[in-house]
Amino acid sequence: MDPRRARDPRLARVDPRLQRGPSALPTPSPQQQSGSLQGATQWTANGAYMASQSTVPNVLVQQVDTASENAIAGPSAPANNAGYSAYKPRPLFCVVCASNQNRSMEGHHVLQKAGYRVISYGTGSAVRLPGPSIDKPNIYSFGTPYNSIYEELNAKDPKLYTANGLLQMLDRNRRIKLAPERWQDSKTVADVVITCEERCFDAVCDDLLSRGGDFNKPVHIINIEIKDNHEEALIAGKAMLDLAAAIEISQDIDEDIDRILQVQQERHPHSLLHAIAFY
Repeated sequence: MDPRRARDPRLARVDPRLQRGPSALPTPSPQQQSGSLQGATQWTANGAYMASQSTVPNVLVQQVDTASENAIAGPSAPANNAGYSAYKPRPLFCVVCASNQNRSMEGHHVLQKAGYRVISYGTGSAVRLPGPSIDKPNIYSFGTPYNSIYEELNAKDPKLYTANGLLQMLDRNRRIKLAPERWQDSKTVADVVITCEERCFDAVCDDLLSRGGDFNKPVHIINIEIKDNHEEALIAGKAMLDLAAAIEISQDIDEDIDRILQVQQERHPHSLLHAIAFY
């Protein structure tokens, strides 16, 4: 090897890895050529492409301009938001009668079967069911399982309690939940309370008032006046379905409740009461 070639860097052999054929050189597009600044691109002697630091491609300029306009105009809605709506939780319905046996459990049954969120309670001091005579009712404490009541009455007089519908009612109830529950002992916060007679309506309102409204959670209390027999309970169950459907599709129950109750009163014969209380 010639010693001068090793000493003189100008005579040093170019690394073959840095050599590129003419076909490998990238050709700037017309847009890049028109959008570049003077002296923006350079081609080195060994064929390497080098962009000047002052180069700002048109695409980036457009993106910056768009971002600036968006910042000034403020946030905009998504492009594909035609079917977008804010999340609305489903309301929890609570059906209340005196003993949590007939009317409230019929309402619980039809609403649950239709897919609504529902619970039920009674406001009485004890569970009272018809007995062999009007002055000899069957009395149980709240929390006594429906199945236990069913078996006891079936053992006492199956013919009597089948004829008056108690065994059929208890059989339905035990398939829904374990035992009758008392409203005054409940801790669950409902969105809509449907009572089945005026004294239950008054008991619910008085109880919520006595709780003090610490949660500041509003609840609509609607009374549907229902006679305490199986036939009237079945009819009222259909009315509760219509009421629940109207409430659930409402986007603002506070604004729509008067209209909902007006339509309900026109469609069904039961007298209605309404109040707003707080948990």
